[in-house]
Amino acid sequence: MRPINQIFAIALLAVLPASFSYAQTSAKSSPSPASAKSPATTKSPATTASSPATSTTTTSATSPTTAASPARTDVYHVHFTHAAPGKANALADSLKQPDPTDPMPGHSVMFRHQDGDSWDYVVIQHMGTKATVEAARPTPPASAATRDSSDWHTDTYVNGPAWADFAKAMGINEGAGKSAVYIVSVYRAIPGHREQLDSILSTQAPGDPAAGNVVLQHLEGAAWTFLAVARYATWEDFVKSETNAAADQTKGAGDWAKLRDHSSYHTDTLADRIMP
Repeated sequence: MRPINQIFAIALLAVLPASFSYAQTSAKSSPSPASAKSPATTKSPATTASSPATSTTTTSATSPTTAASPARTDVYHVHFTHAAPGKANALADSLKQPDPTDPMPGHSVMFRHQDGDSWDYVVIQHMGTKATVEAARPTPPASAATRDSSDWHTDTYVNGPAWADFAKAMGINEGAGKSAVYIVSVYRAIPGHREQLDSILSTQAPGDPAAGNVVLQHLEGAAWTFLAVARYATWEDFVKSETNAAADQTKGAGDWAKLRDHSSYHTDTLADRIMP
């Protein structure tokens, strides 16, 4: 996955002695896709007349994956959101509040936009090996504050690796992990090219100094196929990666060219981790 050239310029500035601060920018690619339903692996049990309020929708992590992909045994919930004017800090505070109904308490990560797409925050929540949506689900205490602080959001269920593997790739529990550089990308595969795109995203290019990489696959929700998050331990590593990519790009080679053979849409966003 290759961030846009402007992100590369920002990264170069970041390793210079002069101080630098980010300002939020508009999206540099197509507008964020609207939330859409995909006929993935959702199973909706019939609602009986005796219990209309307890109908459920269950999503399993066991939908087919390609041989090139890592084992995707678990379900994750991905929440992209954009703050209402003047509500960015309030939205962040509400998203950080634990939900007592979470099936896997403490198994979540939150990233904040720095440069790229139009979202402000993305929360990735581990759900275990299945996720159930209930019509009578209790309202979390922080939900009203989150709703009043956001002007749009999307929710998507995906499958991915076990939490221990996800946390290791994202640098959680590594102490200085919050100083890392993260690139959050979404991709929509060209019809018939899902496996090829998955293989490219799941394979780290030779010489790429990324400290961790996770590729999550859409199950139900928004109109993208894969969510990829790459972690670079330092700005120097990120700049090295972009320098290598730029050299390949001038030759029309490398992942930059390959991704365009298999993806009809993508966005890349530079982000920092603000939870945990």
